[in-house]
Parts: sequence; C-alpha cells; structure tokens
Amino acid sequence: MCCFENFDRVPRLLAAGTAAQAMVGRTSGGLAVRRALSRGVLQDIDTATHLLRYAVNRAFGRKRMVGSGAVIGVPADATSAERGALSTAARDAGLGAVRLVSEPFAAAVGAGLPVFQASGTMIVECGAGTTEVAVLSLGGICLTRSVRVGGVALNQAIADHLRFRHKFLIGEHVADQIKQEYGKRRNTGLEAVAEIKGRSLVSMAPALFRIPLVEFDGVMEKHAGQIVDVVRTVLNMTPPELSEDIHAHGVVLTGGGAATPCLKDMIEAETGLPVIIAEYSERCVARGLQHVLLN
Repeated sequence: MCCFENFDRVPRLLAAGTAAQAMVGRTSGGLAVRRALSRGVLQDIDTATHLLRYAVNRAFGRKRMVGSGAVIGVPADATSAERGALSTAARDAGLGAVRLVSEPFAAAVGAGLPVFQASGTMIVECGAGTTEVAVLSLGGICLTRSVRVGGVALNQAIADHLRFRHKFLIGEHVADQIKQEYGKRRNTGLEAVAEIKGRSLVSMAPALFRIPLVEFDGVMEKHAGQIVDVVRTVLNMTPPELSEDIHAHGVVLTGGGAATPCLKDMIEAETGLPVIIAEYSERCVARGLQHVLLN
C-alpha cells in the first residue's frame, strides 16, 4: 500500500506500508492511497514499481548495487501473466535477476518444516488476500489449492455485517481492530463487548456503538469454513503415502491470518488432524524468502 501525491501526473511517493495504511480514508486534495496487490496478485504495476523501489532504497540506501537480484513470493496458482507483470515491476524498480518463489513453499521453509525430506507436509498459508493449502515433499509442491479470501476479506465481512445489520459504517482499520479484539477476548469466559467508533447511517453522524463480540461468531465461522473446504479438497486428492505422513505430523498454519478465531478448531473438527500454528506465523513467508535468497 502506498500514498501518492499527484499520481495521475508526476507521482510522488509520500508513504508506504503501515504509514500509508493509516492514511486510508483520510486523504485530501491531490493525495491518493493505492494498493499494488488485490487478492494476493498484482493489480497495479506502477504502484508496485514505486513500492519495490522504496523497499530497496530503505534496505540498502546509497550502498545498493545496480541490478541487485531479489526473491519475491507469489501465490502458487499465479498465472504466467501475473508472474510476468510482477517481474516487469521489479525490473522497472531497478532490480536485476528476480526469482519468483511460491508462497506456500517459502512459508514452509520459514516455519522450519522438513520440506526437502521424503515426507509429506501440509501447510495452510493464510495471507491478506489469498489462502493457500499445499502438500510438500522432496523440495517441491505436490498439491496445491487456493481460495482468494484472506485477512482483507474478513475485515470487509466484519464491516458489511455492521453496515447491513446495524446501519453502522466503519473503515478498514476499525474492522481490523475488531478482528484482533475478537481473537483476544472472545473466549475469555466474559461477556466481551466491543466499543466501535464510526458513523451511524440512521443519524448520519459520528457515533460510538457497543456490540457483544459473540455476534461476530457467524462472520468468523463463514470465513473459516471457506478455508476448511479447501483443506478437505486437498486431503481428498492426496496420495496414501503422503496422507500417512500428514496424519502423523498434522497441519501447519502460517501467515498473518493463522490465528483467525475458530480456524484451527474447525480444521481439527472437520479433518480429525492435529493443527499447529507456526511460531512467528506472520513472518514465515519473509523468513523463507530470506533463506532462499541466502542459500
């Protein structure tokens, strides 16, 4: 995510990443917040180019060598056109040789899983735009399926629930806060209530709305159910030898959405397999890409 000034004429990057996210819905004049990715794949080459150039300059500063190589994660089911667009953006940003690595594989490496051994491993990589389920063995992906839903889609589902059921309008940042609060407080044994600031569509004025977190149970379960369906599909396609390994080792969740409420419990209930949330799950892809780059 990036915030630009005069993007349609002579674009000037003002902020990127977390700093740009804080500007969503708050821009004025010639400012515009743009996303390089949508549902896990590239949708805006110009924004991606500026974001990559910004990231490289932040990482290396003036010491950066011209034509520095890079490793970039992509969804396992990304099309050749989507992969080509990302390579183009990287070249336009001044990068040299670019290697594209499937994100489920990078996540498995970053989680420390034995992906290079003759043993099957199942991973569910829960990203912001897409969730990918993969079975890996002997250094490669044997099976993979994905669903283009992730943390961003869950935030939107939370916002839609409040809008259509309670006529209350919130932004993406508040929806994400509700999601985080739900995960921390829903199962504390208390009658947890969230206090939400937004705009009433009845009075059309700013307002404070109090809502029991239990009301979001259905939203969370519907979101997790889409992922569970993909897990079941992959398990049904898995050869017996790999199924034996998965039964012994279980399923590993990675990504920022790995801790999505009820996801772990629903997979365990539907498959009968143990489910483990990887340590530092939100960083597994980045750590895996670092390992690939350095080895």
